[in-house]
Amino acid sequence: MPEPERPIDTDRLRTAVGSANLPTLAMVTFQLTGDERWLADPFRPRRAPGLGPNDSGGFDEPTAAELRCSAVEAITEWSGGRPPAVPEPEPDLLRRMLSTAVAEEVPDDYVRLMREEMGIEPDPGPVRVDGTAQHVLIIGAGVCGIAAAVRLQRAGIGYTILERHDDVGGVWLVNDYPGAGVDTPSYLYSFSFADHDWSTHFGKRDEMIGYLRDVATRFAIYDRTEFGVAVQQAEWAGGRWTVRAGEREWTGTALVSAVGLFTNPVVPDLPGLGSFAGTAFHTTAWPHDLDLTGKRVAVVGAGASAQQVVPAIAGKPDHLTVFQRSPQWIAPDEEYFTPFPDDVGWLMRNLPYYHRWYRFRLAWTFNDRVHPSLQIDPEWEHPDRSLNAVNDGHRRYFTRHIESELDGRPDLLEASVPDYPPFGKRMLLDNGWYATLRRDDVTLVADGVAAVTPDGVRTTAGEHHEADVLVLATGFDAQHYLADIDVRGRDGTRLHDVWGDHDATAHLGMTVPGFPNLFLMYGPNTNAGAGGSFIFVAESQARYIVDLVARIASAGLSTVEVRGDVHDASVADVDSRHRRMVWSHPGMSTYYRNPAGRVVTNSPYRIVDYWAMTREADLADFHVS
Repeated sequence: MPEPERPIDTDRLRTAVGSANLPTLAMVTFQLTGDERWLADPFRPRRAPGLGPNDSGGFDEPTAAELRCSAVEAITEWSGGRPPAVPEPEPDLLRRMLSTAVAEEVPDDYVRLMREEMGIEPDPGPVRVDGTAQHVLIIGAGVCGIAAAVRLQRAGIGYTILERHDDVGGVWLVNDYPGAGVDTPSYLYSFSFADHDWSTHFGKRDEMIGYLRDVATRFAIYDRTEFGVAVQQAEWAGGRWTVRAGEREWTGTALVSAVGLFTNPVVPDLPGLGSFAGTAFHTTAWPHDLDLTGKRVAVVGAGASAQQVVPAIAGKPDHLTVFQRSPQWIAPDEEYFTPFPDDVGWLMRNLPYYHRWYRFRLAWTFNDRVHPSLQIDPEWEHPDRSLNAVNDGHRRYFTRHIESELDGRPDLLEASVPDYPPFGKRMLLDNGWYATLRRDDVTLVADGVAAVTPDGVRTTAGEHHEADVLVLATGFDAQHYLADIDVRGRDGTRLHDVWGDHDATAHLGMTVPGFPNLFLMYGPNTNAGAGGSFIFVAESQARYIVDLVARIASAGLSTVEVRGDVHDASVADVDSRHRRMVWSHPGMSTYYRNPAGRVVTNSPYRIVDYWAMTREADLADFHVS
């Protein structure tokens, strides 16, 4: 964040605190004053149901007014030169503060993470190795590529990014369909090293791509990126990686795959698809000159992209038909479209500690809070519908939301309540999905698609639905990592031969035996299936990778390769944990699992666990030379 105003504009402060998140403001006031009453009733917030930021904290108006008034006084005194009373809380006190801020007990293992996140224990950064011969090739200029590039710069290591598109942004560059946006809160889904004044609680696609472009500009990443490069092959030989795209070649001492998980769209092999006489396309190829006015539009799919597209376009076509293979669990969130008042950005920029505490409260809600409820209780008496008592409570909560939204429409209700446990598939946020299904010009078809005809879609039940436009909201091929690139490691071994068709594995999702100096970002078993910000995971991976590269360089070494036994133990632990988790439940189909039933995309760990596992590389896990 930029430096706050000094002295602060007190009149503006009095106005701005009216838009403050009160549990966050209480933590700010405590750090500035050291007064214990801000950690006790009546200033301890009440836990709110759902996923919202709980700005009111559940305080009554007299309590809220007292907090705001005291906060203005404390912040004004701080602005005038009074030092904070508790600038660096000790671990026990910080844990108490964390638990107070979110109105529930926060485990001890979050203290170290939050001391670093809050700047109490600054991230020491990688070893500086300026002037070494290290040069890293990065494939992909999306979130992962940007995170790796910034970390490499901090280490003084040169790099080149090879990007197949014409700009940075990755998945946010490609997915520009109507309604595209982030389903993680904006102030959480952002880099720790690059703040931004977000306009809405959940960033929409255009603001997200603008943010990534701004970060790339701020850190001069454009200067080190070659665009329009579709990498086809990468080969390790002579202690270096050679990357090829057409007739061109690049060489580097290390290779980082930052191509992401959601790279290649799935276009289903529907009989008759080629015969469709109208306009047909995947959501990643939305035609920007397409006018839906008066058209009959068919959307195949009811997952994440469909649930953004359908409410965004409803009312423009003459009729909209949605083909749903299976329903999704959808959580209510009143802030999905809510803009931030200008005062919120002002508070983030000018109040000490405010941004850190606001971000922590979002992280707690969206990252690991739900993780314990994703474990299968073998004694649970309703294993067909849920995993355990808490998960069953989630089911009741989400079901009540569906019932309230579809009251009076038993036809839609029957088709919309999933028969598998909550979190078995990707959880979605309600952005008006159910309200859209209730429209007279929208039809939900809960049957599979049997075939496409020249003028519509025929279902497995034999019904035909006419259409002029066919939208394939059918997702991505998330199981074939690096599907478009022939990667060859030591002795010419092909990575795809090692993995087979659907069974990619890697130590911590990043390193593979037989492939020296190759590092995967958003690799196998690193998707945060329980929710949360993948940007945090990407930064954790970037830190681990650059730490490895910098440490071997500083020691005068050149090669690092994970040991086979370390890799195998890592994969065995992942598989063992997954066998006890929701994504192994047999009640649903999901891209998380390969055809053999093994979970290949998701991480079984909490975010805090993965952060601890990747905070510092252990060279004993590797062959180095």
